[in-house]
Amino acid sequence: MGKNGINDEYVIIVGCGRLGAHLANALFESGKSVVIIDMKPSAFRRLVEGFGGFALEADATELDTLKKAGIENADVFAAITDDDNTNIMLAQIAKTIYGVRKVIARVYEPNRQNVYEELEIKTICPMTLSAEAFKDSIENDEGGD
Repeated sequence: MGKNGINDEYVIIVGCGRLGAHLANALFESGKSVVIIDMKPSAFRRLVEGFGGFALEADATELDTLKKAGIENADVFAAITDDDNTNIMLAQIAKTIYGVRKVIARVYEPNRQNVYEELEIKTICPMTLSAEAFKDSIENDEGGD
């Protein structure tokens, strides 16, 4: 349920790389209101044709950019850039300054996850998830088919 009492959550994603674009496309297709921010205009080519969210070419570390993206109304904020320091800073801003209800940050270096946990920010580490999936597949694969 979004802040306005309706089912479409308002989601801001920072980082329109492969993961960010895939997430933005999936969330838009599931009925969410999506704003995706990236500094590179070419990054937005990864969005599906007919993407009905809002693509903002700007530096998300500038508070004016976050305000333009409507962070005051965001239900969810996802920091998915390729830089852990940027992600942690943006996640902290979203959580502490703007009080976004759900803040999620991508972590490249698994040993940095404890920093996010201390700040009570949910993290997703693609390396850890991939390693766990490979380990499960190796340990649970009985016949290889």
